[in-house]
Amino acid sequence: MAEHNDLGKLGEQLARDFLIAKGYQILEQNWVCGHKEIDIIALDGKELVIVEVKTRSVEHLIDPEETVDKFKQRFLIWAAESYVESKRLDLDVRFDIVAIVIDKHKKNRIEHIENAFYPTLGR
Repeated sequence: MAEHNDLGKLGEQLARDFLIAKGYQILEQNWVCGHKEIDIIALDGKELVIVEVKTRSVEHLIDPEETVDKFKQRFLIWAAESYVESKRLDLDVRFDIVAIVIDKHKKNRIEHIENAFYPTLGR
């Protein structure tokens, strides 16, 4: 497996553990529909949370969460709609980003951005 794939998997596990510690119930991890994937699907109370995990090995000029552009937002909205329809859910949906910077010399940085974007903005 490529090093960036290992880093991504580590980031997703850190994000999962972080969300569980905050009281989220993880429903799915790496949920796939066609060629689209959602990193983490969770419940926060009665709200369905679609989580995009962005991981970097060091600080860059651009923060990990800034890579979730309009195209990626549309992609996540479409995948979330597919998930809700396939499970026949009637829940409010929220889109979050968990940005992780892994630094082997310092403590890892985890930032959770709730309501990172709204579906009407991603269309």
